[in-house]
Amino acid sequence: MIILDDLTLTFPDGNERITAIDRVSLTAHPGTVTGITGPSGSGKSSLLAVAATLIRPDSGRVIIDDVDATRLNPGEATELRRSSIGIVFQQSNLIPSLTAQEQLTVMNELGGRHRGLTRAQASLRADELLDEVGLSAQRGKRPHQLSGGQRQRVNIARALMNDPSVLLIDEPTSALDQERGASIIDLILRLTDQLNTSTLLVTHDLVHLPRMQGIVRLVDGRIVDEGLVDEPAENTSKKFDSAVDFAR
Repeated sequence: MIILDDLTLTFPDGNERITAIDRVSLTAHPGTVTGITGPSGSGKSSLLAVAATLIRPDSGRVIIDDVDATRLNPGEATELRRSSIGIVFQQSNLIPSLTAQEQLTVMNELGGRHRGLTRAQASLRADELLDEVGLSAQRGKRPHQLSGGQRQRVNIARALMNDPSVLLIDEPTSALDQERGASIIDLILRLTDQLNTSTLLVTHDLVHLPRMQGIVRLVDGRIVDEGLVDEPAENTSKKFDSAVDFAR
């Protein structure tokens, strides 16, 4: 589980400070995806960076697996990221010289819950994850040999290599067409449920929001709308007539 409790983040701007996150609180439970939306510059990516312990907030708490990450020193925060947080950046940032399988196995060298796996065990886990994201046949291919959607699938599998309890995803469909984007969202929803991760997903793609268990809209760093989707998918339209209506 990840709990963001009354977070505020500011950045210097000359003699003043600009507020990027303004007293934001939200919780993502295991096995659920919470979508975070809002206009450009609303603080979505800043919120994800704070949740990932990449930026320390001015105030508030980030609770991950009962640990307050805001109280950790830089070394302890790094260890928490290795063991408990999977991050999927907007750009896949795959290493050009490594195969799809090697993109994952290199994560074993960084530590985390699976620290100490032998190379054979790490390769087996990588193969299992590549199978989960539908890329078994491409495990020996390098990034330039993969499509944009396939590279994003490798990106997601890599984030799951160390079995994180929290998954943070920034605009996973922004560089994909609608069909490939939908398949990536399908994959995220399925793996979140299957692996019981607590997932926060930043997106501008409004069509997918009603499929998520939680929806948060940020404007100028503040939550202006928030909804929980508890009904089955076929009843979601009763809660929000459409994702577009929610995001207005």
